[in-house]
Amino acid sequence: MMQHLIVLPVVLPLVAGILLLYQRQGLVRYKRAVSVVATVLLLLVTVGLLRQATNGEISYYALGDWQAPFGIVLVLDRLSALMLLLTAVLAVGAVVFACAGDDEKGSNFHGLFQWQLLGINGAFLTGDLFNLFVFFEVLLLASYALLLHGGGKARIQASVHYVVLNLAGSSLFLIAVGILYGATGTLNMADMAIRVAELPAEREGLVTAGALMLLVVFGLKAAILPLYFWLPKAYASAPAPVAALFAIMTKVGIYAILRVYTLIFSDSAGSSFEALEQPWVWWLSLGTLAAASVGVMAARDLRLLVAYLVLVSVGTLLAGIGIRSPQAVSALLYYLIHTTLITGGLFLLAEMIGLQRGKAGTRLVKGRPMVQGAALAMVFFIGAIAVAGIPPLSGAIGKALMLNAAEGTQRLWLWPLLLLTSLASLIALSRAGSTLFWRSQRGNISGSPLSHYQWFGVIWLLSAAPLLVALAGPVSSYTQATADQLANPQVLIRTLLPNTAGDAP
Repeated sequence: MMQHLIVLPVVLPLVAGILLLYQRQGLVRYKRAVSVVATVLLLLVTVGLLRQATNGEISYYALGDWQAPFGIVLVLDRLSALMLLLTAVLAVGAVVFACAGDDEKGSNFHGLFQWQLLGINGAFLTGDLFNLFVFFEVLLLASYALLLHGGGKARIQASVHYVVLNLAGSSLFLIAVGILYGATGTLNMADMAIRVAELPAEREGLVTAGALMLLVVFGLKAAILPLYFWLPKAYASAPAPVAALFAIMTKVGIYAILRVYTLIFSDSAGSSFEALEQPWVWWLSLGTLAAASVGVMAARDLRLLVAYLVLVSVGTLLAGIGIRSPQAVSALLYYLIHTTLITGGLFLLAEMIGLQRGKAGTRLVKGRPMVQGAALAMVFFIGAIAVAGIPPLSGAIGKALMLNAAEGTQRLWLWPLLLLTSLASLIALSRAGSTLFWRSQRGNISGSPLSHYQWFGVIWLLSAAPLLVALAGPVSSYTQATADQLANPQVLIRTLLPNTAGDAP
């Protein structure tokens, strides 16, 4: 049974999505029950997979019992197990929040939500480039429909930009995969790593072109400068549960960069590909941080502010990749857990605040006092100091680890920029909090009490801030072991290709 556990993060949302989309006119309670149960089961499965990966062994599932490099394989290592669990935790908070009524604003929400999870989980598990493309398309197709859930002019406008850019990225992705397949004769990432290391000199230019095209595609998914302009409006316009789930979408791009450039184009691939992505990622990450800090300060809507905070996290995470050391990768993984859950929780919290402010919504203008203003203010305070990186919550630990990982001249760039970005975030959040909760106009209290489902979703995600502090030791140990495993790709290659790995350098 345990050997089949790896495929369940793909099969569970696939089956749940089919059941939900088949019963399109079914009862709301039925759809909610199926979606919530499937998501909770996914959480339990990912916990089991994380425990399985903790011992450091890499395992895989060969679909149809066709072994690599000829068959499709799903690979489980420390990194993929961590990303699967993070996705499941985020999804539980988002889907429970949606059960308060957001799921009834359009059709097929829960079915599309499950297929979005199918695409995300598949991207984290797949062992070959073409199926990475396939799962990217699955998650993107579901996200197109989820972004339009509930309708509205702002969502339609944002979705057009989102769809067009991602279709262009998908086309570029397919071209890059074709180039690499033509140059290496394989799509399996472990097998491609071996063949790239043995590549004839006349094909190195072609493979370099394919590798850089992949970097553009993954940079678009991660929303790195100058490919991030689609993100703020898309995330700010999306329904709150969808925006919360979208918090993991940029991390799919981060994951893809880590996976491809530590496996296929690792140091063992030869001097022609060594640190191929590092200079590009490093300088563009710093530019992303600078641009995101300007956006944070300029935001005049709480949703838009949180969207720019997602971009701040993207710049910080990519800086960790640009530093290119196991210590930096460990730091970025700790920070990735923190920022995904906290920004997801803030999107949900913004929706709750907007519901209680009447016509003012989430705009940062004076509004009437709120029914549950004190409770919302307290939760907002916790989320704000967590996402800004203020002690004693997890954001401070994540950024401290990242700053400590920088070396030499990297510190001269990263330290002032990251600290100034944190200051800008703190100022913007302080201004937003004072406007929302202290500068209220006189008048009748607006809004009605919020649902328990909504409170659960927000508290479930924002509780990660103190929990990551309490569990900082074991979490840091796991992320460091994950970084060490990524730095030694030969272990994965030997697991998938035991008969050919001996020839690898």
